[in-house]
Amino acid sequence: MKLPRIVLAGVTSGVGKTSITCAIIHGIQSRGYSVQPFKVGPDFIDPSYLTSVSGRTARNLDVWMMGEKGVLKNFVQNSKQNLSVIEGVMGYYDGFDGKSSYASTYDVAKIVKSNVILVLDASKAARSIAATAMGFVKFEKNSRICGVILNKIGSKRHEALCRDAMKKTGLPILGVIPRDNTIQLESRHLGLVPVPENKDLEKKIKSVARHVSKFIEIDEIIKISKDSSSLPKVSPREKKKTKTTIAVALDESFNFYYQDNLDILSSLGAKLEFFSPCHDTKIPDCDGIYIGGGFPEVKGSLLQKNQAMKNIVKKLAQDGMPIYAECGGLMYLTNSIQYDSGKFKMVGLFDATTIMEKSLKLNYTSAKARPGSPFSLSGMIKGHEFHYSEIDLLSRDSKFAYEMSTGIGIKDKKDGLAVYNTLASYMHVHFAGSPVADNFVKSCISYSKK
Repeated sequence: MKLPRIVLAGVTSGVGKTSITCAIIHGIQSRGYSVQPFKVGPDFIDPSYLTSVSGRTARNLDVWMMGEKGVLKNFVQNSKQNLSVIEGVMGYYDGFDGKSSYASTYDVAKIVKSNVILVLDASKAARSIAATAMGFVKFEKNSRICGVILNKIGSKRHEALCRDAMKKTGLPILGVIPRDNTIQLESRHLGLVPVPENKDLEKKIKSVARHVSKFIEIDEIIKISKDSSSLPKVSPREKKKTKTTIAVALDESFNFYYQDNLDILSSLGAKLEFFSPCHDTKIPDCDGIYIGGGFPEVKGSLLQKNQAMKNIVKKLAQDGMPIYAECGGLMYLTNSIQYDSGKFKMVGLFDATTIMEKSLKLNYTSAKARPGSPFSLSGMIKGHEFHYSEIDLLSRDSKFAYEMSTGIGIKDKKDGLAVYNTLASYMHVHFAGSPVADNFVKSCISYSKK
């Protein structure tokens, strides 16, 4: 299959990949093409920006969680537009660990056989930019790098120095973006602020995309994207007849969901109904609840005030309804969340307190499901964790669903608090490479028959 595509990679994190990727998407669409965005890695936040600009839900490509076959299948299945634009993660060769490029942007570029544009922050260098670019080209066999974009150029003289130095590399310069502090995107402890949390961000990123696209060689990038080798066809995902309904928490507080996870639940026979733990006082008629990640600490006051919702969630859990929660969902189900100087009462399903800390826990994870876990889970499960919170004052009789072999978890290499038929973990899971979705849906179907 001929699928025009391009990967935007960075030398490091923080070089402006997201803004530049959004600008390229805008520029391509302004020329009459449709664009499908992708994001390398387990990120939930950056995809919300790509989605806003493109008008199409961004998809993740993660080798650790999905495997090479899963990455290729997901890419081909969802590349239905004229072009696909893939934003990288961290530095181009940064992946699972420092020993190889496994699960890096480079790894994904190899799997989907895509040309790559390297983004460099030129703010504190001139001639050295060329040395950096050459180093990236030569670091791995067939780097796939076919051009560069220079970001944060300080002046015309600075640009001239960089252009002159880059001649030695033979790489075309596909963009020269002036330094402009007025177009910086708002950041917080886990990176950019998610678009669903603040609708004004949607206007901001679209404005930034329009502005930055003026400094990028969009037509050349389109040509490069079309110069892509063929990829094999993949079979479409089979969809089962609807047999159960799952209520999904979705609002400014809970919005960390892979679109693939929602699609997989639907394909397994689940009808999805959405609700807001911040604003709604009722949950749709359902046989199970899915509470994803997000920033419940930021909206702690709203969640605390909505006592009706907290009461419903706790009662349904006590009745044995299957509930699956990840990270922010886990925090919501504890007694309270301590954030800055505030303490907000939550659902209280788990006798524990969530405390926001200053140190980030960021890891890929793998765990073995313990006997008796909710939804009858068994076997190995891969995912990732990224959070600043800790679960404190946990009761001694707490039960865990997972034994961690990679990652930290909640406590003592254990994750997945379990009670009744509820499983709440720090581990985020991509359902494409996991038994969680199938077991969760089956548990919801069983509950519906009671």
